Amino acid sequence: MKLDRALRRRLFEAVVLPVLSVACGFVVAGVAVLLTGNDPIAAFTALFQGAFTNDRAFGETLVATIPYIFLGLAVALGFRAGLFNIGAEGQFYLGAIFGVLAGNHLQGLPGILHIPVALAFGMLGGFLWAAIPGLLKARFGAHEVITTIMLNYVAFQLTDFLINQGPMSDRHSTAPRTPFIDAGAQLPILFAGSRLHAGLILALLAVPVVWFLIERTTIGFRIRTVGFSQGAARAAGISVAWTLVVTMGISGALAGLAGSDEILGVSHYMPSSFSVGYGFDSIAVALLARSNPWAILPSAFLFGAMRNGAAFMQLETQVSADLISIVQAIVIMFVAAPAMVRWIFRLREVPAGGIQITQRETAGVTSET
Repeated sequence: MKLDRALRRRLFEAVVLPVLSVACGFVVAGVAVLLTGNDPIAAFTALFQGAFTNDRAFGETLVATIPYIFLGLAVALGFRAGLFNIGAEGQFYLGAIFGVLAGNHLQGLPGILHIPVALAFGMLGGFLWAAIPGLLKARFGAHEVITTIMLNYVAFQLTDFLINQGPMSDRHSTAPRTPFIDAGAQLPILFAGSRLHAGLILALLAVPVVWFLIERTTIGFRIRTVGFSQGAARAAGISVAWTLVVTMGISGALAGLAGSDEILGVSHYMPSSFSVGYGFDSIAVALLARSNPWAILPSAFLFGAMRNGAAFMQLETQVSADLISIVQAIVIMFVAAPAMVRWIFRLREVPAGGIQITQRETAGVTSET
């Protein structure tokens, strides 16, 4: 009976709550469209067409999904350690900068070497940028929300300087941007006539890798233990400071990988206005997925579809593309307040089915030490 209650509770949290939250988001967005004098059915139909049924729409939706997968995993990993990494956007930028550097300056390498090196450079950029707030939190107790937000602005301004007046500017271009990366560093296109690139394969592989890291490794065990209780982690002999720094670093590396992947697979250069909110949207992706790496896939796909379909919706119905921001905000609100969902849909709260998981993990900590 306890197992049945625990299963029902986990099913509600992992499936029912996200689905109902998304439904509520679209309902509220529909009301907003209605209040502007537009037809919400027509708006959402256009959104669907722009994301799936128009010419090359599905491929473009997958292109938009790729960075959401990497960034959603980055934010979710931080959540598992009790860290709120708001700096994914800045780490995304730094990953792109490092990816461009490797793509431009390592001329003549074969693609089989150049691509992994450029991606690794992007991960290094994100790792270093995220390790700064990790060190500040571990050493001085500085809250990562504040430090990561501030570092976002540093990353934006640093990028602007490097591309507009700095050494990364392409002097032969009228628009502010970097030179194109070497052809050997460009990710292969999966289907002719589309922009869908091999980064999709990397993103799909990243999901089981991150899941394995969290659930089946010593580092992952430490991350989960610190996220559950820093006091219990210290009592078990786990270095909380080291775990926080490593977690932030790995989270930043995933965000940096998203940035370098976007350079190598899509743009092949870096403009001064590189990203439009991918890093901030990834917070909603991770929250909707409840920090479950496997659930990041449908969550990222949903946000990729909304991002890709929004422009067509605006073109066809004159409903602002910012409508998807309303959906995202409502989804976050309902995911963060499950009691509200239960109240609206008259759902009874499933009592917790004991503390078997907590006891098992505590026993694991004890045996490890």
